[in-house]
Amino acid sequence: MTNDVWLPIPPEEIEGLPEGPDYLFWDGGEDGGQEFPGDPADCLVYVVPYMKRQPVKTRPLEQMRNLQLIQTLTAGIDDMTADLSLIVPGVRLCNARGVHEASTAELALTLTLASLRGIPEFVRAQQQERWQGDFHPALADRSVLIVGYGAIGAAIEDRLTPFELARVARVARSGRTTERGPVHPFTELPALLPEADVVILSTPLTETTRHLVDAEFLARMKDGALLVNVARGPVVDTKALLAELESGRITAALDVTDPEPLPQGHPLWQAPGVLISPHVGGPTSAFLPRAKRLVVDQLGRFVNHEPLRNVILTTGPTE
Repeated sequence: MTNDVWLPIPPEEIEGLPEGPDYLFWDGGEDGGQEFPGDPADCLVYVVPYMKRQPVKTRPLEQMRNLQLIQTLTAGIDDMTADLSLIVPGVRLCNARGVHEASTAELALTLTLASLRGIPEFVRAQQQERWQGDFHPALADRSVLIVGYGAIGAAIEDRLTPFELARVARVARSGRTTERGPVHPFTELPALLPEADVVILSTPLTETTRHLVDAEFLARMKDGALLVNVARGPVVDTKALLAELESGRITAALDVTDPEPLPQGHPLWQAPGVLISPHVGGPTSAFLPRAKRLVVDQLGRFVNHEPLRNVILTTGPTE
C-alpha cells in the first residue's frame, strides 16, 4: 500500500508531523536534477518544492499515479495548472494561503514607498558620494487601487491603513462587500484606474488575468501614477509597459517580470522610472515557520480524513 509523503523540507526539521505516512525529502536539488527519494508511484501527498523552476516542480507528476493531494508552498498555483494533463484525476490541489500574506504585503509597501520617495536615486547618489535632495511624492493623501483583493490584497491594505491615504479602492474577479468597503469587479477597472495614484497588482495568474495590464489598462492610468506588481509577471504586458515607461508618463515597481528571471540585456532593466526586485515577495524569515505550520496542519487533516484547507481545484477526467 502506498503511503509516501514528499516534503521539500527535511521531515526531521518539522515538529508535529502526524504519524502514519512515510516522509521523504525531495526539493529538486540545486539544478533540478536531484534523484527521486522513492518511487513516485508510491507518493500520496506531494508538497511542491519552493523557489524552483516550473519544470522541476512538475517533473515527477506524470509518474505519481496514486497521488491524492498536491500542496504548493506558493500563493499562486499557476506552475501546477500549466501542466494539469500530467496529474491523475481526483487530486486536490491546494495553495499556501496564510503563508505569504505578511511578507508579500511588506514588499508591496516597501516597493511603493521606495519608488515614491526616490530611494533608488538616493542609492545611486550615495554610490557616487553625491548629496542629492529633492521633493518627492508622499504616500499620504494618495489614492491607491488594489487589483486582486484576496488574502494578500487585504494584507496590503492592512499595512496601508496608517499612511493617511485619501482613498483605497479594491478590485477582484467578482464584486462583494467587506468591512472596509466595497470590492469592485474587474469590469469597473476602466472607471477606477484614472483616479488612482498607485495601482498595486496582487491578483493570481489565470487566463482571465494574463495580460490584464495591457496597453488599454495602462493608458487609463493617470499621468505620474505608479504601478506596483507583486502578483505574477504575465499579468502585465511587458511590451506595453515598456512603451509607457519610456515615455516617462508612469513609473513602476516590479517584484515579478515577464520573462522571469529577467535576462541580461532586457530593455526593462534600463527603462526609466522602474524599480525591480527579483521575485522576493515570499522568501523571508517569515516563510519557513508559516510553511511548516501549514504542512503540519494540512497533513493532519489528510491523515484524519478531515476537510483540507485552501483547496483550489480537484483534477478530473476533463482537466
